[in-house]
Amino acid sequence: QVQLVESGGGSVQAGGSLRLSCAASGRTFSSYAMGWFRQAPGKEREFVAAISWSGGTTSYADSVKGRFTISRDNAKNTVYLQMNSLKPEGTAVYFCARARDSSYGMSRGRYDYWGQGTQVTVSS
Repeated sequence: QVQLVESGGGSVQAGGSLRLSCAASGRTFSSYAMGWFRQAPGKEREFVAAISWSGGTTSYADSVKGRFTISRDNAKNTVYLQMNSLKPEGTAVYFCARARDSSYGMSRGRYDYWGQGTQVTVSS
């Protein structure tokens, strides 16, 4: 059974930064692509960023490109999301997810394991 545990959320003013972490259980973490999604109140869960199994390839939603950076440390079974220049519209619960295989995508259907989420609140 795979478990994903997010941490690092909190409250920050617009323009500030946060670094989210997602610790994964299991010995095969490095075999899978990983992604971050977010869900704001009353809205659907949306893609934020994804990273290949090796960390060599990344993808971002247009809304966060240039401000967020996804990375991973396979030795620590952890994926990160560095969020800079945060905006109030970034207020949401952020979820990490494990892809079904080594390939990532923007669709939620590409991911089979999800964490419980961590709240990020950005005030203006």
